[in-house]
Amino acid sequence: MKISVISVISVLFLLVFIAKFMNDVLSVIFSINTLRATIRIATPLALAAMGGAFSERSGIINIGLEGMILSGAFAAVLGSFYTGSPWFGVLLSVLAGALVGALLACFTIKFRANHVVAGVGVNILALGVTTWLMQVVWGNKGSSPNVNGLHEISIPLLKDIPVVDRLIGTHCPLVYLMFLLVIAGWVLLFKTPLGLRIRITGEHPEAADTLGINIHGVQYFSVILSGSLAGLGGAYLSLGHLNWFSMNMSAGRGYMALAANIFGRWNPLGGLAASFLFSFTDAVQMRLQSLNVGVSYELIQMLPYVLTIVVLAGAVIHSRPPAALGVHYETNK
Repeated sequence: MKISVISVISVLFLLVFIAKFMNDVLSVIFSINTLRATIRIATPLALAAMGGAFSERSGIINIGLEGMILSGAFAAVLGSFYTGSPWFGVLLSVLAGALVGALLACFTIKFRANHVVAGVGVNILALGVTTWLMQVVWGNKGSSPNVNGLHEISIPLLKDIPVVDRLIGTHCPLVYLMFLLVIAGWVLLFKTPLGLRIRITGEHPEAADTLGINIHGVQYFSVILSGSLAGLGGAYLSLGHLNWFSMNMSAGRGYMALAANIFGRWNPLGGLAASFLFSFTDAVQMRLQSLNVGVSYELIQMLPYVLTIVVLAGAVIHSRPPAALGVHYETNK
C-alpha cells in the first residue's frame, strides 16, 4: 500500500513538473517578444527568397543567394564606415548584391556553366573575398569595428494600437521596406507584362524566343535583381540587426532563403510565409536557450536548420519548379 501511495505522489509531482515546464516553453514560444523577433529574423530571408523567385522563374538556379547576402552585409558596413551614413551603406549593399548577381548570370548564361556549381563557387568566392577585405581594411578577419547603423522608427498609426504597437509598431526601416517590396515583387511577377516575360522564359524559352522576347536579357535582369534584393537583406543583417560585420555573417541564411523560395512555390508572398516559418523556429530556439530546459543548447540551435532540410525535402517532392529551370538555352538570334 505504501508503494502505491509513493508511486501516485511521484506521478503527481512528475505531472506538475511537466505542466510547469510546458507552460514555460509555451509562454516563450507564443510571447510577443518571440513574434517580434520572428519578423526581424524573417526580413533578410524574405528579401533573398523573393530574389530567388525572380531568378528561378527566369530559369536560373540561384544557389548563390548565400554569397549575395554576405556581400551585401559587408558592403553595407564598408559604406557606413567610410561615409558615416548607413543609408549609403544600404545603397552600396544593393550594388554589391547586383554585382554578385551579374557574376553568377555571366557564368550561367554566357559561359553556360552548371548552375549549382556556379552558385556554390560564388558563395565560396564571397566568403573568401569578404574575409580578405576585412583583413585589408580593418586589419582583422574576425569582425569589423562598430559603425553607424539604421535606427528603429515608429509608424504613427500602428504604434497607438495595443499589442500591435509592440509587434510591428516600431522596427528598422528595412523591415517595413521588406513588406512593401514583397508586395511590389508579387505585382511585378504576376500582374505585369515584364513578369509574364520572366515566367514564360523559365517555363518555355522556345515559345518566348519565337515571340521575340530577349531570353538572355530577361535572365540577366532577373538574376541581377535577385542579387540586389539579397544584398539588401545582407544590409539588414549588418546595419539593421547589428552595427558591424563578421566573417561568414550570413550563416546559411541564403540556403534557408532558397528553401523558403521553393517551399513558397516561387512566389514572393509564399516565400514570405515560408520565411516566417523558418524565422519563428529560429526565434524560438534563441528564446529556449535562455531557459534551463535540460537539453543541450547545440541541439536547440539545430532546430532552424533541421526544419530547413525537412521542408526542402518535402517541397522538392511536392512542388513543380519552372520547366526550364537549370536548362541552358541558345537563342535563335
